[in-house]
Amino acid sequence: MRITAAVCFISALACAAYAEVYFKEQFLDGDGWKSRWVESKHKSDYGQWKLTSGKFYGDAELDKGLQTSQEARFYALSSRFDSFSNEGKPLVIQFTVKHEQKIDCGGGYVKIFPADLEQTDMHGESQYYIMFGPDICGYSTKKVHVIFNYKGQNRLIKKDIKCKDDELTHLYTLILRPDQTYEVKIDNEKVESGSLEEDWDFLPPKKIKDPEAKKPEDWDDRAKIDDPEDTKSEDWDKPENIPDPDAKKPDDWDEDMDGEWEPAMIPNPEYKGEWKPKQIDNPNYKGTWIHPEIDNPEYTPDDSIYKFDNIGILGLDLWQVKTGTIFDNFLITDDVEEAEKFGTETWGATKGPEKKMKDQQEEEERKKSEDEEKSKKDGDNEEDMEDVDDGPEEHTEELPEDEEEGEDDTVPKDEL
Repeated sequence: MRITAAVCFISALACAAYAEVYFKEQFLDGDGWKSRWVESKHKSDYGQWKLTSGKFYGDAELDKGLQTSQEARFYALSSRFDSFSNEGKPLVIQFTVKHEQKIDCGGGYVKIFPADLEQTDMHGESQYYIMFGPDICGYSTKKVHVIFNYKGQNRLIKKDIKCKDDELTHLYTLILRPDQTYEVKIDNEKVESGSLEEDWDFLPPKKIKDPEAKKPEDWDDRAKIDDPEDTKSEDWDKPENIPDPDAKKPDDWDEDMDGEWEPAMIPNPEYKGEWKPKQIDNPNYKGTWIHPEIDNPEYTPDDSIYKFDNIGILGLDLWQVKTGTIFDNFLITDDVEEAEKFGTETWGATKGPEKKMKDQQEEEERKKSEDEEKSKKDGDNEEDMEDVDDGPEEHTEELPEDEEEGEDDTVPKDEL
């Protein structure tokens, strides 16, 4: 289905400018997505998808997307649209990804397939036109894939484009232009751009080293040489270490028992190191020899690298260990401004509230954790108080009346 939009005015005269929207998916009709997306049957244990806005979001309805829901699974799902060719016009592929599960290893990319793909048999080896989007695995792999199929072979970009690795929703955009240039944007900001021919190995190099050329035998590429006039002084050679002149043989040293006494060695203050002649400019220096290049006879220019003739399917064909990634706001169009506008109206409108909700949840979790920790400590303190040993109880023994204090019947000594 093609959606026509946008009107511009030039020199006060109205003229229609059409933005072709080949594919748009926002999952705004509940379970209606199930009629538009097809699950592959190539494997019997593909992971299942669910429609959700996740644990935090900017808008409960607008932020609903397809989420991976089963751990350590392959996922294979695709949606078809009217086929088209991007010949002579830009191709823009855009979507949002949210790794709310703190992804450890898994893909967040999409694949664009030719219209003749059998969707129920889509799998990892199915030939695609374009693969684009984030891929994360451990600490070493956190990149944005940009892969094009050229003459039956998948060609990876030679640049390293870093992807976002937090838990928030991010907008990914690929722009492919008929002048053989490209641009990658994240969150509506350009992060990479360049030439298809320079940044991929689609074609052999234009120039190669001349196989007939060789560096002349008398070519001197030494910028500096030893000074032939420089000589080593007679007092140069000194040992690196010498016996300590202050060392004395211990009085109790027994040569029969301890062997011959030798003083300890110390660094020689007169040691000058290995002698080398000083360096001077080489009078015969000719510079660095550069291997001459010639036109590569195997190079043939191709101004259609960017072009794909039968674009018709968008697929999610990926692997995830820890699941929970949400895909949303898919758009394929030929208009860069339309894509930027759509990104602003979707991701741009909900990113702020989404972060606010996430921050609030984290603050509540922090307070809850602190309260639980405090309660635990208070409980431990109460148990400790109950276990305190108060010592033996003090017993008071009652004395007989005749032994009460103050009634001593002992006869004084002077009365005896």
